[in-house]
Parts: sequence; structure tokens; C-alpha cells
Amino acid sequence: MCGIIGIVGKTPAAPRVIESLKRLEYRGYDSAGVAVHTPKGLDRRRAQGRIRELEAVLAAEPLEGQVGLGHTRWATHGAPNLRNAHPQKAGRVMLVHNGIIENFAELKAELIAAGRTFESDTDTEVVAHLIDQGLEQGLAPLAAFKAALNRLTGAYALGALIEGETQLVLGARRGSPLVVGYGDGEMFIGSDALAVGPFTNRVAYLDEGDYVAIGPTSAEIYNADGVRVQREVRTVAASAALVEKGNYRHFMEKEIHDQPDACRYTLSSYVDPIGGQARAPDAFDFTRIARIQLLACGTAYYAALIARYLFEDIAGLPTDVEVASEFRYRNPAVAPGTLAVAVSQSGETADTLAALRWCKAKGLTTAAIVNAPESTMSREVDHLWPTHAGPEVCVLSTKAFTAQLTALISLVVAAARQRGRIDAAEEKRLVQTLLEAPRLLSQVIADTEEALRPIAFEISRARDVLYLGRGPMYGLALEGALKLKEGSYIHAEGYAAGEMKHGPIALIDESTPVIIVAPSDAAFEKTRSNMSEVIARNGQVVLITDAEGLAHAPAEARTIVAPTCDPVIAPLIFAVPLQLLAYQVGLAKGADVDQPRNLAKSVTVE
Repeated sequence: MCGIIGIVGKTPAAPRVIESLKRLEYRGYDSAGVAVHTPKGLDRRRAQGRIRELEAVLAAEPLEGQVGLGHTRWATHGAPNLRNAHPQKAGRVMLVHNGIIENFAELKAELIAAGRTFESDTDTEVVAHLIDQGLEQGLAPLAAFKAALNRLTGAYALGALIEGETQLVLGARRGSPLVVGYGDGEMFIGSDALAVGPFTNRVAYLDEGDYVAIGPTSAEIYNADGVRVQREVRTVAASAALVEKGNYRHFMEKEIHDQPDACRYTLSSYVDPIGGQARAPDAFDFTRIARIQLLACGTAYYAALIARYLFEDIAGLPTDVEVASEFRYRNPAVAPGTLAVAVSQSGETADTLAALRWCKAKGLTTAAIVNAPESTMSREVDHLWPTHAGPEVCVLSTKAFTAQLTALISLVVAAARQRGRIDAAEEKRLVQTLLEAPRLLSQVIADTEEALRPIAFEISRARDVLYLGRGPMYGLALEGALKLKEGSYIHAEGYAAGEMKHGPIALIDESTPVIIVAPSDAAFEKTRSNMSEVIARNGQVVLITDAEGLAHAPAEARTIVAPTCDPVIAPLIFAVPLQLLAYQVGLAKGADVDQPRNLAKSVTVE
């Protein structure tokens, strides 16, 4: 995933491009670049690494002009070096790109055979050459742009400048999002509303296959068939304050502390605190369906995995969970009456979106639990079930994960009541339990943040770490291991605790910490037996439990005590110590916890 900003403005473009790219750096930080129509012609500056490196280049070699294009890159084709940084150039064209051009190799071979020379290893440069080739053949800029689009297979969001067209920025989307921003006598394109947020809150979201030409005061938008269309211009909520770290050292730390509010805001869409009732935001009737198919990737998949236990146990609703990137490739058998639910922070996750579209094509009802209400996923599903975590900048998902759990647990309660699995009194009790979650999230942060620091320091010296859990805590063990891997680069694996004897126990020794997530629920005694087995083999046990669990913990275990809570919200509350542990281990290792190597915030390519 990469960040894109394009400006046809009234003031110097380069500083504004940098301002936008700083907000987009979470989308990619392998390299960055800016191109500007200067008085001497179209010119660019690029730098390997972070935006600050590009700022240094611009300070030494400024670009003057009011029309420009910027990009921050997460590498797909071509190493993350200067020659592969965007904007890519071919003849009169400078181009930025988010996505993957799947047929670039054959197009590149064709272009080389036609006498064109390539300077990079990127698939992006192929598109620039195709546009320039069209210009050489006498096509007008927009026609050359469209002719190039017609040759492409794959996913993309594109922005382009053309030498001599000093008041024009071109853009297009297929598979990756792109928005148009409407300012006061100036216009913008961006990879999302956050990109254009510093300059305007009036945006239009391009539909799949759309392309656009923006000038100083207007946008010409065309659909995939080349027909001029209008897209609704919407006023989006101001979010600038939500993407500042404030007094926190890192976005990850801030976003962990944001979780009580994210939970509270999300609950406002799902529960009636006065009536003690839970509902889907659109009053969805769960008695109409026979089965749920949850589709997600990464952290969202683990939230869905946890929810499966609750949908089946509390609501009696058969539930399948699948990694979206695998789902459609095995040609799954789906039954009529199945509700396909996508879970995604961005609403743009390419694999999840593809799986969702596959389900729609099969005639299934679709829903999405997303944190971006104007995203592609939000606009394509039959039922939108939002989370309200606010912008999440850190690549490691924290508040988006707990907001997803909040929404999913609320939907479990709604489904259970509608399907007659619980009565009104139990629904009211569970709603009250959910309403206590924001307070308990605040409490678990306060109770465990300092207690985890010495444990985190010890774990930072480990080469391998195991995470164990049972029932819903199995999904949480997987999520905890993922957070540690992402945040500290330590190898970590999550397992169902009962599976330890079926292989993973071979890894136990005195240098392998074992993190066990075990509230005092019905599975605690069995998990306690697993702890004893680890301790007997000199394993270092860190037990995350509650007060009752602490009373029965083995003496040899290091313990972290979370607040006592109802089992239905335990995954939500117990997620926080795992997040804090990953954050603190990352700090001890000197890792960049906000922007780990090789990762991007939202994966918009398959």
C-alpha cells in the first residue's frame, strides 16, 4: 500500500505535498517523492526512506510551482531504493501508483521491443511509458491516459502529471481507493480522505474503474466505459486532531490508550443503554439466516476467530471463519441462507474485498464491519456495521481490533436475543456487561502498563516466544503472537493450549518464554495443567489472568493481573496486556513500533 496526493493549487505545492505525505507515511515508508510543474518544466525530487529524507532533499533542491504530485511507497515490484521511488518518469509523464500491475512483464517486453528504455524495476514505470507512447501517437492527455488504463490488468490507484499541461492532474482507480478533494479555487486527488484532509473536507469517492482529470476549479470524472459521470461530493468529519500523537511517544501507545473511547463510541451504534437491548445498526434480523461466514485477514481474522466461539455458544448460530486470502481460491461450498461478513479496519483490504465480491456473485447477503464508513467495502455491502475507532495510524492494529471485538460481541448478543437463545433479562445483563467494557479497558491499562515493563525487558532477549490460550483466548493468543512479531521482530507463535502436547512442547526450554492468557473461566483448570507442563520443562511462564486466577496460579509463573470481568468481554479486556507487552518489547529492542519494516497499514494488493 502507498500514499498518493495530487494538487492543483494556489500556493506552493511542494510544502503541501510534504504535509499530506506525513499523514500518509503509515501507508508506506520505503521511499518518497514529489513532482511539481516548475517555471522551467516538470521536475521531481525523490528520497529513499522516510519523509524526513525527502524534506532534506527539497531543502537542498527546492521545487517551485503550485501544481504537484506526491507519493510515499511500500515496495511491491522493485527493491525499496531511489531508482524505484515514485514519481516514475517516462518522456513527458510523471506517475505515482498504489497497487500491482499484474501484466506488467508482458507490457514491458512489448515496450522494450518498441524501443523504449526503462530506468527502474517497477511495474509503475510501464504505465508511464504507455501514457507517453499514447501522447507520441498524437492522443490528447486524457485519451492517452485512458488508452493506457485499457491495457492494464491488476489493481491500481494512479496519479499523473504531463509536461506542458501545467494545470492538470490525472487520476484513476481500480482495486485501490482514490478520492477527489474540492477546495476553494483548487482541487486535489488523494489515496483517501486523510490525504486531502489538510486542505479540504469536501471529497468525492471514485467508483471502481473511474478516472478523473482535475483542474484549478473542477473535476471531470469518467467511468470505466469512458462516460462522463458525477460522483457525490460529501463533507467528511475533520480528523486532523486524531492523527497527532499528542503527549505520547508513539502512535501505538496513544492508540492503546484510545481504546476506552473507541469501545464507547462503537457501542453507541450497537446497544441501547436505557432499554438494555443490543441491535445491529440497521436492525438486521438474524433469524433470516442459517449461518455466518466471517472473512478477514491478519488481526481482523483473529477478531473473527474469537467471535466464532461467541456466535455459536451464545447465539447458537453456526459460524465459519476463513482467511480471506484463501477463501475464494478453494472454490468453497456456500449454502443459501449464509450471511457473509467481512471484517476490516480500512474497508479496502484487497483479499477481503475480493472474497466479499465472490460471495455477492454467489447471491449471498453481505455485511461489513469496518472502521472507514466511506470505504469501498462499506459502499458495496448490503449491510454496513461500523466501528468507531477513529483513524488508526500505527501499523500494528490495537484500537481497531478491540473496536471490531466490541461490534462483534454486540452482534452476538443481538443475534442471541432474536433467535430466542437468551431472554430479555439476560440480554439486559449482557448489555450492561458491554457498557462496563470502556471502564475496564481504562482499568486494565492502568493496572498492567507498568507491571509489564520488567517482563517486557526479559522477553526482549528471547529468540522465540509461545502464546497459549483456550476457547476465545486461543484467538487472542494468535493475536498476541502477531503483535510481538510485528512490533519487535521476535519469532512468536500462538497455539491452542490443548495442542501444546501435540508438538509445540518440543520447543520448551529455559530460554523460551510462554505467554498464557487464562482468565478464571471454565477452561482455567485445563490451562493450569498446561502451565504445569511448561514449568516442569523449565519454561518461563508469564500468566495473564484475573484475581481468581492469580489465587490458583503456579508459584513459578510470572503473573499479570487484569480486571475480573464477564467471560463474554474477557477477550476485549485481555487484549490490552498483550498489546502493551508487544509495545514495550519493541521499545526494548529499539524497533520502530509505529512503522515496522516490510509492513504497511492496509494491504490493498493481493
